[in-house]
Amino acid sequence: MTDLSDFIALSFLPIAWSPQIAERLRAGRRPGDVFDALVAERRPNDPQFRAKVAAQIAEAIARAARGGIGAVTWGDAQYPPALAAIVDPPPILWLRGDLSSLAARPAVAIVGSRAATPYALEVAGQLAADLASRGLTIVSGLARGVDSAAHRGALAGGGETIAVLGSGVDVMYPPEHASLARDIAHRGAVVSELAPGTLPHPMFFPQRNRIISGLSRAIVVIEAGEKSGSLITARCALDQGRDVLAVPGNVLSGRNRGAHALLRDGAKIVESADDIVEELGLGPSAAPAVLGSLAAPKNDPILASLTPGEPCDLDTLAERTGLHSSRLLPRLFDLELHGSVKRAGGGRFVRVDSSC
Repeated sequence: MTDLSDFIALSFLPIAWSPQIAERLRAGRRPGDVFDALVAERRPNDPQFRAKVAAQIAEAIARAARGGIGAVTWGDAQYPPALAAIVDPPPILWLRGDLSSLAARPAVAIVGSRAATPYALEVAGQLAADLASRGLTIVSGLARGVDSAAHRGALAGGGETIAVLGSGVDVMYPPEHASLARDIAHRGAVVSELAPGTLPHPMFFPQRNRIISGLSRAIVVIEAGEKSGSLITARCALDQGRDVLAVPGNVLSGRNRGAHALLRDGAKIVESADDIVEELGLGPSAAPAVLGSLAAPKNDPILASLTPGEPCDLDTLAERTGLHSSRLLPRLFDLELHGSVKRAGGGRFVRVDSSC
């Protein structure tokens, strides 16, 4: 099989195997070898499994070709480095839209209730519009309620937005958001780790939440109940070292107890886009054009830890600098904008400006 087929094959393995897949890929194992080893270890008495996966790969490639669906694999230099750094990154991302939008700008996720109140919808749309106008990408799940309001707000603010689905990118759920998905694909991307043609299933939505948080530098929770799926995204964010923020709401209705619990546990309170920008340390404007106009600082500890022309992964950089990956990624993004580093395959970075 080709590398693309091998990565697709890995995507058909159980989600619980994802940490082992990532660990072996980071160790330099080829995707086909990882697939063969895991199947031999965990499905030794299932001779039909390989044939079934081969058929699924062929169908996925055919559907992608018919639907104009793109793909980026874990080992590709265009794979989002923030996502590559999580414990269980998807081996492949299928997408409709602009691949560069996955990592071109800092991203903030906005998530919340599907049965949102008018207050929550207004807050989500306004925050997304304000952040998008400052150059940040808005990430959400294209669900009813807060998610769709955030996507629409980002578009209204003239920015980019990314929708992460719990189905194949050619299977729209909810169906009434098909038009919104098309708009997003024109100004961002609609993405999924699930192969084209995959129907939505309840188990897919919790697992896609790790991608929403993995693509983002911070998660903003708006109107989440005690058992809200948004709290799953928040837990993923905390596990990944992302910042978690929450918008306060009505204390009488009980509709925002989950977000209020996050605030009690130390999440930063959000009243405006300024609160989010301040928490991320981006200053009054996060636009790449502004960041890119600045000079990269001399004697930067991250640059000092990189050898020109030699790719280095986040784990190694964290060991060399003493910084957590959640703090490394924003700084690496800034250095990339300055032209001091660039992304290499497999979530690695390489220094290109030896004069700093």
